[in-house]
Amino acid sequence: GGGSADIGEGARVRVRRVQLEEDPGRIVYGEGAGGSRPTLVDYNRAGTALVEIVTEPDMDSPRQARRFLGMLSDAIENLGAADPSLEGAMRADGNVSVGGGPKVEVKNVGSFHDLEKALRFEITRQRSLLGRGIPVEQETRHWDQGRRVTVPARKKESDMDYRYLLEGDIPPVEVGADAVGGLVGGMPEGVAARRARYASPGVGLPAQVADVLSADRFYSDMFDAARALPGGGGPRGAREIANMVTTGLMGMADTRERRAALRVTPAHLADLAGAVVSGSITRASARDALHEAARTGRPAAEIIEERGMAAVVGGGGGGGEGGAGGELGRVVRGVLAAEAAAAEQARADPKAVNYLVGKVMAATSGRADPQQAIRLIKEGLKAGAGGGG
Repeated sequence: GGGSADIGEGARVRVRRVQLEEDPGRIVYGEGAGGSRPTLVDYNRAGTALVEIVTEPDMDSPRQARRFLGMLSDAIENLGAADPSLEGAMRADGNVSVGGGPKVEVKNVGSFHDLEKALRFEITRQRSLLGRGIPVEQETRHWDQGRRVTVPARKKESDMDYRYLLEGDIPPVEVGADAVGGLVGGMPEGVAARRARYASPGVGLPAQVADVLSADRFYSDMFDAARALPGGGGPRGAREIANMVTTGLMGMADTRERRAALRVTPAHLADLAGAVVSGSITRASARDALHEAARTGRPAAEIIEERGMAAVVGGGGGGGEGGAGGELGRVVRGVLAAEAAAAEQARADPKAVNYLVGKVMAATSGRADPQQAIRLIKEGLKAGAGGGG
């Protein structure tokens, strides 16, 4: 005991105790013939080591309960103690007491989302009983997911009815300060610390991106490994890697099976981010290359070269390949000449430039940088209005 967690909004949840048990199995409420509801017992996980964490009654809303469970799940996954995504690896029961009345335990809830619903229903049920002058009984109820209600399971009157019995063959063990210090020193970086690091000036991720990225250890480890490679350094490289992870990888590997089959490596992310930062390819091309890498595992440079993804570039002012005479400059002048009516409209209405940008992107098969294309189009429109070209 003695631990606590800050769940935001000024709320802090204290831990009463952490105990090691053996899983007794689980009860399954089924649907039988003729409307009967048989109660089944699943012994498949009986005997498995089970850690139960009991909190103090510090949460005053179902939303806070769900937030605490989410933070606890992240911490357990981050420590490598368990994989909360596996069925049955992490479960929660809720105790509800309205106005200091008897405690009602809600069990048999399949997810944190459903637990929040079950707690909302149970609070409403107890308030309704009290409002009609009917006393609330201390009992255990289970969540009927089909009907979205809690139903009675069994009566309990005291902690002894829960069979909290100390194991007589295990003597008390005092853990010394040195042992505790060693454990604390060897713990991995916490989710909150990782989030703060990502949002710090050294990494430079927006707060929302840092929050999403830090919550999943699989993706955050991939991000950190990519940043340590050439091409992934600096705030801009970090932002490009984070963009590919959050808008690309998270959609490709949204299940355990897909993660196991994923062929993208940190080197792919670092190489693609470096290419975007240097202007060698566009973000759109990097996204396409990432999908190909996920499917084949081939090096990023090989995919870029084979698919002709090199960016179409051009500068502003002057001639030469780096200026207005560059490849992108020639494409822009061709579009302005072919779309004279649209160009005239864009001179009167700046919003009409988007049509011309679309034509440039189509002419370059998406290999042009949109911002650079917009700049060159505006320069071309201004020169055309002044009689140049």
